[in-house]
Amino acid sequence: MSIDRIVLMFAGTVILLSLVLSQLHHVYWLYLTAFVGANLLQASITGFCPLAIILKAVGIRPGQAFS
Repeated sequence: MSIDRIVLMFAGTVILLSLVLSQLHHVYWLYLTAFVGANLLQASITGFCPLAIILKAVGIRPGQAFS
């Protein structure tokens, strides 16, 4: 699995988890959803993604977006 797929899978998982937590616990969990969305937006513009840097250092195969 490439870095691109792992980053997208991680972001999707965190967004869905925070949506569930906002319904079960407190509405403030939606701030996590907003943070992940903003991070995805800035990563698409700048190409800088902290998770991609960590995954690259660990030795995961880079994809097309975060090389």
